[in-house]
Amino acid sequence: MIDSTGDEDRKLLLMRINVALILVPLFFFKYFTIINNELLELLELNNLRWPLPEIKFILPIGISYYTFMSIGYTIDVYNEDIKADKHFGRVALFTAFFPLILSGPIERAGNMLPQFKNLKQINFSNISGGLKMMLWGYFMKLVVADRIGIYVDAIYGDILGHNGTSLLIATVLYPFQVYADLGGYSLIAIGVAKILGIDVMQNFNRPFFATSMAEFWRRWHMSLITWLTDYVYTPLSFAFRKIGMLGIIIALMVTFLLSGIWHHADMTSIMWGLTQGTFLSIEALLHKRRFRLEEKYQLTKSSLYLFSCMLVTFVLFSASQIFGRAVTIEDSWAIFDKLFTNIGVPYLDLTTLLYSFIGIFLLLIKDFKNEFMPVAFNSYWNRKLYLRYAAYLTVLFGIILFGVFEGGNFIYFQF
Repeated sequence: MIDSTGDEDRKLLLMRINVALILVPLFFFKYFTIINNELLELLELNNLRWPLPEIKFILPIGISYYTFMSIGYTIDVYNEDIKADKHFGRVALFTAFFPLILSGPIERAGNMLPQFKNLKQINFSNISGGLKMMLWGYFMKLVVADRIGIYVDAIYGDILGHNGTSLLIATVLYPFQVYADLGGYSLIAIGVAKILGIDVMQNFNRPFFATSMAEFWRRWHMSLITWLTDYVYTPLSFAFRKIGMLGIIIALMVTFLLSGIWHHADMTSIMWGLTQGTFLSIEALLHKRRFRLEEKYQLTKSSLYLFSCMLVTFVLFSASQIFGRAVTIEDSWAIFDKLFTNIGVPYLDLTTLLYSFIGIFLLLIKDFKNEFMPVAFNSYWNRKLYLRYAAYLTVLFGIILFGVFEGGNFIYFQF
């Protein structure tokens, strides 16, 4: 209907109705329980009876992801970036494409629907390329993420029982856990799609080599951030363009507030979103001054300067992830307090920490090679057959020998 109407007002109305209908299930399953239970608790404190009891729903599989993909499809049709696809099966396949539905990447109809119309023959090249991605994805998940998770869960699961030093170690490790967990899932999903002949967008691009928070968010969970940029930030910044930098700041804050609420409708997620928005707003305000200093002193040619920027970016992101990992906002404040006031001998699970740091080292070495020497030391794609198979077997046996096979679900399954 949106695609076929020539009346712009009717077209806008239909788009808004469609987006609202798409959002109803998400709001109901993800946020109704929270609102109802908060009202119940508030009224009981005032001796008032709320007719609905405490309610808990099982969250439908992949609801956050197919909701965003469906909204993106609707807006792209409205903007005339793509034509509406009238084939129910193709639209259903796009919305519920099984490799992506649990944790993304959040794909676009403009990329996926044309591929579904012209499905490629399954071939050896795609199978080989997909399996290589999946193998490294399983390494990231089982060897790195789930090993780190043992230590992080032990510390964050008993905040009152651990000192600031232990919390600092867990806080530094947690970004690597999320990266290896979601990044590993993304590679597995992209690899499965590749085997089927479908090319899916990249979701991570070596984020820990970013030299600013803005660059970091161009490299981290790229499918979510580009979606938010296209459908939230860009329209808002255009709407507020008359108020200049203030409009950009408002757009940034609203975008990352929505990102936090998308993850979960609680105070920790809201604080996480506001913290990211604040960091990016400060960078936007200081951007011209930083650019002038870099130009004047040729700082971008200094390895020490670039490393310092990477380190500061990592520290800021790690600090914000305290809100992402803590269960309650009270726990978050307690962690920040202990980090500065309760220094002591850390809890040391030596085996877990040793394997964790080795896994992180290998992950960063691979990312470093791909970032700064993309054509050197290729192992997976080496021309020499024995070197390729040596690389495959090394990763495979690394997973078998050092993987944690009872680590549980991927972190982003909860969203």
